[in-house]
Amino acid sequence: MNIVLFGPPGAGKGTQADNLVKAYNLYKVSTGDLLRKEIDNNSPLGKKIKDIIDKGSFVSDDIINDLIKKILTNTQYQNKIIFDGYPRNLTQAKNLDILLNKNKQKIACVLSLNVEKEIIIKRIIGRQSCSRCGLIFNEYYNPSTSQNHSCNSSFLIKRNDDNEETVLNRYETYLKKTLPILDFYKGQNLLYDVNGSVSIQQIFKEIRSIIASLQA
Repeated sequence: MNIVLFGPPGAGKGTQADNLVKAYNLYKVSTGDLLRKEIDNNSPLGKKIKDIIDKGSFVSDDIINDLIKKILTNTQYQNKIIFDGYPRNLTQAKNLDILLNKNKQKIACVLSLNVEKEIIIKRIIGRQSCSRCGLIFNEYYNPSTSQNHSCNSSFLIKRNDDNEETVLNRYETYLKKTLPILDFYKGQNLLYDVNGSVSIQQIFKEIRSIIASLQA
């Protein structure tokens, strides 16, 4: 069972991908992880990738496709992959189809976590982490209190890019880039919309229900 998982920044995509890995013994593939791993291996391709990134440029689709090809040709991961945020454009989506067909594999479903823009904004700009104990909080949904956090509030910090302007830009960019891909999979009857505005447990329950219907 291969699954493609999409969701805008702040949709909880990473959390759901991790849940799917544990529940169905899948292997998570994200392009960011693959690029970092290749750089850490110090391979010829890894050196090329590092050089591109160090120059502030984007890694080409050809390089990404080569990394994906490595995964798909590994029998250890055959039909056991969850693609986390990949493909990122229509060209990658079409190439993924070609690679899957060549390796006698297919996508079981494409899950799209849908979350209202207002909720996304609050989830991201409200994020706080404790620099002392590492706990994560949210000003709107899970604020730090004396009951759930023993450290002083002065240890709570925010990421510099967790501001409304940046969040809106990332959200709009996601919609523009992802819509053609979602339409592509919708045309193949693979797309399933998931309500990403509810709790983590409720989201995963809906996802499991979708997968169960496919396995019936």
